[in-house]
Amino acid sequence: FHLAGIRLAPKEKLEIPILFMPDEMKVYKAVVIINVTRENGENWPYVNSAGLNTDLTRTVTVAENGKIQGILWIYPINGTSEAPQQKSVVVRCQARQRLEQRVELLLIGVLPAATALPAAGNSAVVDVEESSNPPEGTDGSPATLEFLYELQYQSDEIRSQLDSLVGIHLVEKEWDTESRIVTLIFNVVFVPSKPMRNEATVTIQCTTGGLWKFPLVFIATEPEVDDVINIEAVGLNKESIVGFKLTSQTR
Repeated sequence: FHLAGIRLAPKEKLEIPILFMPDEMKVYKAVVIINVTRENGENWPYVNSAGLNTDLTRTVTVAENGKIQGILWIYPINGTSEAPQQKSVVVRCQARQRLEQRVELLLIGVLPAATALPAAGNSAVVDVEESSNPPEGTDGSPATLEFLYELQYQSDEIRSQLDSLVGIHLVEKEWDTESRIVTLIFNVVFVPSKPMRNEATVTIQCTTGGLWKFPLVFIATEPEVDDVINIEAVGLNKESIVGFKLTSQTR
């Protein structure tokens, strides 16, 4: 795609709209190059053109007479395909109890890759089952897919409330070569200390490209009654007193 003949006044801004419509779950890369020249065709003078340093030669084009013919700006663009919004998964537990729940997340449109790129953070490698034409790595073995996952919160306040109460760990993964659907099975642990309702998002990224987000809703219901206090009346218009002990679970 190429545009030419855009006129700019002194100190005027140039706005370049970018439209991104991915048709596959992969990484897209492009480069925007802006070349500025004088409208009258003249060059900019440059005194020490023979001694141009490396950084400067990358951003200017020099004419045969040693003058600067144009100025370049180069902007790399990386596009990441993101799947549509997924349905929320509800994790419900009674306060002061512990819940372990298996959650299956389906990644649709995953592209196989010859090699998995190394990356930091939580990750899991999914073996690609053999098919009629399996992609092969350099050693001839079936390719592997690597996924990075992270539990994200909408705010620091929600993070402070859930971070110590929620745990998530990948326990199983399945790959369907025909439908190109990867199923990741997570073990979610929820240990609420009081009634609450908060949301978080499991963000999953594949090293071949593609981003999936799955909302999780954590609901903690009212805890069970600790005990029943019975107060016996000693008569009309007379006070009845009962004593009971409270035990702190944190001290």
